[in-house]
Amino acid sequence: MVFSFQVMLNITRPLIPLLSSDMGAGMADIGLLTATYAFFPLVLAIHIGKIADYVGDRLPVILGTVGITIGVGIPFFVTEMWALYVSQAIVGVSQIFINVSLQNVIGNAATKENRDHYFSMFSMSVALGGVVGPVLGGYLGEHVSYPFAFAVAFGLGLIPIAFSFFIPKLERKKQATGTAFNAMQGSVFSLLTIPLLRKALFSSALVLYSRDIFVAYFPLYGEELGLSASVIGWIITVQGIAMVLVRLFLSRLTDRVGRSNVLLISILMAGAAFVLVPVFGQVPLLMLISALMGFGLGCGQPLSMTTTYNASPKSRTGEVLGLRLATNRLSQMAAPLLFGALGSWAGLVAIFYISGLCLIGGAVLTRSGNDELYQEERT
Repeated sequence: MVFSFQVMLNITRPLIPLLSSDMGAGMADIGLLTATYAFFPLVLAIHIGKIADYVGDRLPVILGTVGITIGVGIPFFVTEMWALYVSQAIVGVSQIFINVSLQNVIGNAATKENRDHYFSMFSMSVALGGVVGPVLGGYLGEHVSYPFAFAVAFGLGLIPIAFSFFIPKLERKKQATGTAFNAMQGSVFSLLTIPLLRKALFSSALVLYSRDIFVAYFPLYGEELGLSASVIGWIITVQGIAMVLVRLFLSRLTDRVGRSNVLLISILMAGAAFVLVPVFGQVPLLMLISALMGFGLGCGQPLSMTTTYNASPKSRTGEVLGLRLATNRLSQMAAPLLFGALGSWAGLVAIFYISGLCLIGGAVLTRSGNDELYQEERT
């Protein structure tokens, strides 16, 4: 399910700015369109997590898969700018329903011993979709048409919809007060008093915004070097492949080295790769640096999922996973604006240096000297 809906998502997302540009949209319109995808999940992710805690995981997944299928199909049926805004709003909210609930399903099905492995498989499926989707969408858009690519994504939506009905329907335990809706009560700020949870949220946002910064600004740097669009695409794809490969061996790494050590080393590796990007201009070296960054960033997301789930109260796991996604979306909205302003002031190269230093500094802040904290039972 994760792989199929990620392929759908990654077929269409890179084509949204191209299709809107063909419709005559300017840079401001494209920026607003991109922000539409992240804005509604930022506002609604925590509430969606609370809903999943209350009603279970099957219904939100069904709603999410149907919603994302409708969302990616809209630009095929209606080729107007307003339709693109509606499409991205629906897709953004729907994928939150899917992500929160499927992560909750995986967390509930796993034990503390194999949860790293389960979440690494989840993340590997996400990364595989990120490798296949853009390539497939690019060829469909180039050789047929952009609307046809959206039609193919719409057809692929039948796969996750069909599988969503097989999600186990688990009844949530009622609280001691006997109030059925009690699981949805309590301030989200009370969750942020958990130190381990704060670190997990911070590391997750750090990794995700870094990936977005690279995808957004490396093509501009590659263009300055005189690289073709296809070469730039392959350099970014190498990073996606590296993220897939490292997740195959992530559970073995955490068993041997310890989760906190793997998280520290991976973020430091990604930070060093960012700093090295402006140093080299040769394609083979840039591919090597991209792979190094992929190995680093590929560890951060699944490890932060496990840590987030382990640190959350049992009755509020969906809400906590929603909080994690809201934090990620906040970083995805704020970081491009910040680094865009930085690039305008100090130059494009400064973005890579500053982002690398932020990752290295963030790795130190998220460092935990006691790996057992990451494996403690949920209370």
